[in-house]
Amino acid sequence: MRKFLSLMGVLLLCLYGHSQTQTISGQINDNLGNPVPYATVRVLNGNAAVAADSTGRFSIDAAQGTILVITAAGFEETRFTVGTSALVEITLENPDALSEVVVTALGIRRNKNELPYAAQQVRGEELTKVRTTNFANALSGKVAGLQIRQSTTMGGSSNIILRGYKSITGENQALIVIDGVPANNANTNTTDQQNGRGGFDYGNAAADINPDDVESVNVLKGAAATALYGSRAANGVILITTKKGRRGLGVTLNIGGSTGSMDKSTWVKYQHEYGGGYYDPDFYTYSDSPPSPDERFLYFDANGDGQPDLVIPTTEDASFGARFDPSLMVYHWNSFDPRLPTYRQAAPYIAAANDPTTFFETPLSSNVSVFVDGGGDKGTFKLGYTRSDDKGILPNSKISKDLINLQASYNITSKLTANATLNFSKVKGLGRYGSGYSDARSLAGMFRQWWQMNVDIKDLENAYNLTRDNITWNMSGPPDDLGPIYQDNPYYTRYESFANDSRFRYFGIASLTYSPTTWLNILARASLDSYDQLQEERNGYASVNIGEYNRFNQTFREYNYDLIANIDTDLSDRLNLKALVGGNLRQNHMNSVFASTNGGLIIPGLYALSNSANPINAPTEVEQRVEVGGVFAGFTLAYNQMLVLDVTGRTDQSSTLPSGNNRYFYPSFSGGFIFSRLLPNLTFLNQGKLRLNYAEVGSPAPWDYTTNGYDKPTPFGSVPLFSIANIRRNPDLKPERTRSYEAGLE
Repeated sequence: MRKFLSLMGVLLLCLYGHSQTQTISGQINDNLGNPVPYATVRVLNGNAAVAADSTGRFSIDAAQGTILVITAAGFEETRFTVGTSALVEITLENPDALSEVVVTALGIRRNKNELPYAAQQVRGEELTKVRTTNFANALSGKVAGLQIRQSTTMGGSSNIILRGYKSITGENQALIVIDGVPANNANTNTTDQQNGRGGFDYGNAAADINPDDVESVNVLKGAAATALYGSRAANGVILITTKKGRRGLGVTLNIGGSTGSMDKSTWVKYQHEYGGGYYDPDFYTYSDSPPSPDERFLYFDANGDGQPDLVIPTTEDASFGARFDPSLMVYHWNSFDPRLPTYRQAAPYIAAANDPTTFFETPLSSNVSVFVDGGGDKGTFKLGYTRSDDKGILPNSKISKDLINLQASYNITSKLTANATLNFSKVKGLGRYGSGYSDARSLAGMFRQWWQMNVDIKDLENAYNLTRDNITWNMSGPPDDLGPIYQDNPYYTRYESFANDSRFRYFGIASLTYSPTTWLNILARASLDSYDQLQEERNGYASVNIGEYNRFNQTFREYNYDLIANIDTDLSDRLNLKALVGGNLRQNHMNSVFASTNGGLIIPGLYALSNSANPINAPTEVEQRVEVGGVFAGFTLAYNQMLVLDVTGRTDQSSTLPSGNNRYFYPSFSGGFIFSRLLPNLTFLNQGKLRLNYAEVGSPAPWDYTTNGYDKPTPFGSVPLFSIANIRRNPDLKPERTRSYEAGLE
């Protein structure tokens, strides 16, 4: 009997040991090795179920031999049998391109064929095939309806326009969202620069985005797709999903470089037959003949021997003068400054060997990035550093960027996950190109229109390198007045009348995701977008424009706080419900100061406000505070993966609108019919979808559009002055609304 009881005890212990559960920790990836976030993992014929986190990791208690069922949007259902290992890796298969998963409003992942509105995805590797200084430029030509208006200057601005211009405020750029959080893409160029009258293009803040850190970009085009993002999404949304860490340890190193050259086929075609001047025998001559042997030239004593000489008219900035003659000795612009070796020397009247195309240099770009990622059962991390350098096509021009990207996630419990992201960027620019017609620092205008073909670029370079002064070809009145009349020496412009800038930016996100059930998760998130920038501009002491130094300092802070509940559940075998409800609070703080010298500079080469010839005028100071709070909700019903109904609604309240008009509601209604599911025998039809939607998006006023104020000009002596502003504000302003009706066939 004792032996029988002992045997039964051993058998029971064996059975108990065999059925004992253990914690299974796993990683869910797609067939390309990318994490599949928020997949559902449940025990077959059981009640246990969990949701994977944003990096595809999960933990569940299961016994050996238990079958796990894994499902995720856009992937085939996968079954996995638990073995002896507590660490597992599961791969989900994407059955076809129709099931492509895209990220939609507020980070919701949806099957592309179930979207009832227009959206398009671009994978991260497409953005790095051809390097650009601005992330937005890489999207050009890749998304239907997306217009990227690029600047031709080094590191210049890029306007991101979706489906044309809509707003009367002039703000028509699409909203950029990184990992669910809006990112500022402001531009601080002056009004004159934006209107083509001259200035420097400092680019916009999208240049801070690291393309090496981008997993994918989803472009939401219609108002129905972007309604949940609120006021700033009226012009569409560019959703950026960054790369996340993975289990194990990995190191990725990328090194690249490129160079280029000036394409002379796109430049003006120079003639080499006529020299400087505007000679017209009926209206325009430079000397009287006689005694001058050639009225197409100035005629005065150029070498100090007491006898008059023929001098090229340096006061003119065109080449419509005398025909070149190599046997004719004349005095050029470099014959009048005693610091030059050609002082008081004549030279043949011929076309220069080096025309303005030789002023341009060979541009060089380099990019080095290293990423380290890894993790285990509980968490993952990713740390990346990118250094890029761009040397421009003009002398003394370059842009350098240092980008650091840090991301980490940690499963505090099987239901609670913490995520954090921190991006740092340091962008420094030197010698950005001047632009516009009226700015002497815009050399392209001079080279294309105002030039003498007898002027050799290399002689100008040698003159500047020898003297570090503005010895120009376009003198006001040699031999006595050698200052510029219209144009500076281009090398003096590039090394004395230049701009420099810097921007230090932090973009951080911290969030907690709680998943009490497989069909519900609650997200609490806070983010900060912060940058400080400095822009300095100069006009050289001896420039054709009065010597000047100005500086612009700006600080920007944007805080976003979100609380969102997401629901994803099957109401029946054929009916799926996705719903959300949440709120957002956005606070923007911006401060800036602009100050400039007054009446010129005292000491050449010293660029500081303290070097002002006259007392400086009061700086222009701006302080802006904007707050927008919103609540939103929406749901999507999908029947048999064929019929889709999507409804959203949002109410915002903005501090920039007057009380009584500062709260506004806007809804959207969308429907989709995937009729190709009714035609399975038509093998030539991969997908057929009809979509209809109506949406409204509300937009508040810009800052300071409702309150009238006063201007304070420079005092008259000791008398302070104030004046009424020349723009009348509207205290009854209402929110701008964009209404959209859309029908599409895909």
